[in-house]
Amino acid sequence: MNPVSGLSLTASGTIPQELLDLPWHLPLIKWPADVLAALPRGISRHIVRFAYLGGSVIAIKETSERAARHEYRMLRQLGRLGAPCVKPVAEVTGRTDPDGEPLSPALVTRHLRFSLPYRAVFNQMMRKDTLQRLIDAQALLMVELHLLGFYWGDVSLSNTLFRRDAGNFKAYLVDAETGELHPKLSAGQREYDLEIAQINIAGELMDLMEGGFVDEDVDALATSSQFIDSYRGLWQELTGDTAFNPDQQWLMEERIRRLNELGFDVEEYDIRSARDEGHLLLRPKVVDPGHHQRRLMALTGLDVQENQARRLLGAIDAYRAATDPHGDEAVAAHMWTQHVFQPLIGKIPRDLRNKLEPAEIMHQLLDYRWQLSEREGRDVPLEEALSPFIDEELRGYRDEAVLMVNPPTDVMKQMELGVSPSATGEDDSAHDEDSSAWYS
Repeated sequence: MNPVSGLSLTASGTIPQELLDLPWHLPLIKWPADVLAALPRGISRHIVRFAYLGGSVIAIKETSERAARHEYRMLRQLGRLGAPCVKPVAEVTGRTDPDGEPLSPALVTRHLRFSLPYRAVFNQMMRKDTLQRLIDAQALLMVELHLLGFYWGDVSLSNTLFRRDAGNFKAYLVDAETGELHPKLSAGQREYDLEIAQINIAGELMDLMEGGFVDEDVDALATSSQFIDSYRGLWQELTGDTAFNPDQQWLMEERIRRLNELGFDVEEYDIRSARDEGHLLLRPKVVDPGHHQRRLMALTGLDVQENQARRLLGAIDAYRAATDPHGDEAVAAHMWTQHVFQPLIGKIPRDLRNKLEPAEIMHQLLDYRWQLSEREGRDVPLEEALSPFIDEELRGYRDEAVLMVNPPTDVMKQMELGVSPSATGEDDSAHDEDSSAWYS
């Protein structure tokens, strides 16, 4: 441990020795290269650096003591609630340099493996459909956070990380500095968060368009409005009323099935009389995201993203239908995991295993096998499709597990673009939602 008088680290659980050994007596800007991960930095009111901690990577942000303490506690609370967000490691206060001069406190969070900032989702040009998937993921993240009573206060694509999820994306909150947790958000709090999101997203898209990184037919203002529409549609489906007659029980089952398809379980719901005589209203009371994740975890022990879980459950159903249609689902899931999933993933060359998450590799392989079968006019086995999939598809992906540690030149150039002040009409000092906020 560095001999720094007064240093205080607050962390959950045991503090790793490697964390204590970091050069806290130096300003982040002067940390030696041998402890840092080579990540690009953008414009921000905070200094942010990335360091190796054992076999993982952490993000370190210098900020005020009050902000570090607030964000650390907020991320811990969100984690306990099951919110999709980065995990806090520690808050560090009482830092001084060798001359006894005070240094800024710091917040330490764990880097989310296989996650991408929105600028790194594309290589040269973000297609319109890719952008829409990002917007939908951001809207779902907002809904999940609002259901937990979390007011974000600085919603933007830049303050979010994205992980591939079987053709879609899963969004994670990466900056909770302005956030607040309440028992329940008022309509006014939700609307104000939406207003901030709409302004920030439009500004970010305008900045990308100015740099030529988005399809020319993308309308920044219309896209930010689509985010609002996506949010409102999800919110209504998750919290709105369904009217039905006492003899229309199937409408209740249909509503719950739709929520399951969206990835939510309904743990409680209210049924009450409507003003119209003879009608009843169904409203979900407690909805919990991760319907397919929990089902797959129970069947196989695999912990994956929601849409990946949905896809793998479909593969298990197909395996069961082909091998033992009337057999036990749990047995079929175990056999599929042991005889299909694990052997195929085990055949991925070691130098390619950081390209994508294992569940995402399986999803991509299933898609590739279907396309190959279409081309050849026959049902190509997964084992036969694996080798050409590796050569034609997988080798072309960036190493997303380590992308943020050793980013390729094109990604660095994209990520070093700052948010233009003209995009939102504010001065540079107001932009904490720029590139470096991806890691804050």
